[in-house]
Amino acid sequence: MNANSSNHSNPESNVNVSAPDSSTEASITNTASQSTTAGSQGQQMWGGRFSEATDSFVAAFTASVGFDQRFARHDIQGSIAHATMLKECGILAAEEVATIIEGLQQVLREIEVGDFNWSIALEDVHMNVESRLTDIIGSVGKKLHTGRSRNDQVATDIRLWLREETDNIIALLVRLQSGLLDLAEQHTNTIMPGFTHLQTAQPVSFGHHVMAWFEMLYRDTERLVDARRRINQMPLGSAALAGTTFPIDRTITAELLGFEGICQNSLDAVSDRDFAIEFTSAASILMMHMSRMSEEIILWMSAQFNFVQIPDRFCTGSSIMPQKKNPDVPELVRGKAARVFGQLMTLLSLMKSQPLAYNKDNQEDKEPLFDCVDTLTGSLLAFADMLPNITPNKENMRAATMKGYATATDLADYLVRNGVAFRDAHEVVGNAVALGIAEGVDLSDLSLAQLKQFSDAIGDDVFDYLTLEGSLAARDHLGGTAPNQVKQAVVNGRARLKAFA
Repeated sequence: MNANSSNHSNPESNVNVSAPDSSTEASITNTASQSTTAGSQGQQMWGGRFSEATDSFVAAFTASVGFDQRFARHDIQGSIAHATMLKECGILAAEEVATIIEGLQQVLREIEVGDFNWSIALEDVHMNVESRLTDIIGSVGKKLHTGRSRNDQVATDIRLWLREETDNIIALLVRLQSGLLDLAEQHTNTIMPGFTHLQTAQPVSFGHHVMAWFEMLYRDTERLVDARRRINQMPLGSAALAGTTFPIDRTITAELLGFEGICQNSLDAVSDRDFAIEFTSAASILMMHMSRMSEEIILWMSAQFNFVQIPDRFCTGSSIMPQKKNPDVPELVRGKAARVFGQLMTLLSLMKSQPLAYNKDNQEDKEPLFDCVDTLTGSLLAFADMLPNITPNKENMRAATMKGYATATDLADYLVRNGVAFRDAHEVVGNAVALGIAEGVDLSDLSLAQLKQFSDAIGDDVFDYLTLEGSLAARDHLGGTAPNQVKQAVVNGRARLKAFA
């Protein structure tokens, strides 16, 4: 897997299929004059089982081509591999397969240039492609569907598509994390307050805080890489639900399409959407993390904090208040997290009551998944450009750290090292903080005499521990906020990201 690839080609596929833009929208024929055509073409698909044509409203209501045409390239990719396998297994003649592949490549070219007439009458991307293939090469095109069903075909398409999108998302995540490492490296010594309960707790470096964001995203990357293994299993060859009577070799198709494994049960293969739910779950956790980051940026940009600024290109103003600089991108990402959460609930609800095997309900899996991928991809693109360009206001961060008695714990630790029990030290520091509040000064501004009235264990060296720099430097261990530890965390982070390259 090449997670850094920015194009939409499948690096694992040995099938030579060029790639149109997955966002291409083709016009869908849906005119009143075609309503009657829908019925007749539908009957051609179903053969002789039906005695009357499909109602025109039902044809439109049940059609999925309005959205599943997004799978066109992957559908053709899978069809080329399937036809190649049929040839290798002696099920179709070599010349027939050559004709089929040539015809499929022409269909793809028509789709790429927007010269393809998508028809609701043909219901979905599969039948649209197959119908056009038959128009081009004649009846031999009808042999392509030998040994497969639309059930295993769509299950294959969605996995091929999602595998590719997962690779693109992982590449964006790596790009974002690389930018965060650069930002953290620049600010290992920039002091800011660390918060619990949104109250000043202890001093940390801004670089250390950025590295916390990095760790969140690193776990997200691991989740997506792991989920990709289960996405990358091939259902093709399961046919409708029970397999096929033709002597196929699924390993040939899997190798051609770059699948890591083959779905082991035909019933499960055509009806499983766990991989889509798992992806959407991982996407939801990722969006939750990005929403938390957004919330911090929004707070920090307020006049009350004034900790950071983001470039103007990621903000908007107000139509009435000329002074406003609104953090629209973080606010939208925070809002879009809810949208992705909703798509996860949609997919879970969709699958919760389905008996084996395939049901028409599964047609409703695509739009939530598409929206999830689009929303996540857009959010990552915005963050990958925005977050590395955050500018911290160092003076304001430092001043805010000084206001909250952030070194109180350092004073308590100092007393413990000098033989005072921690609970007693806690009380001593509480009294010192109360004096500082009464005097309107920080702990480091109290005199030695003022501090010693609370404990004889306090000596002249106490002020070495009450400075902000001393507080940071004292936390010199793996995972601590000491500047040299943050620098090492950045080095380690770059090495860890190489696993996803």
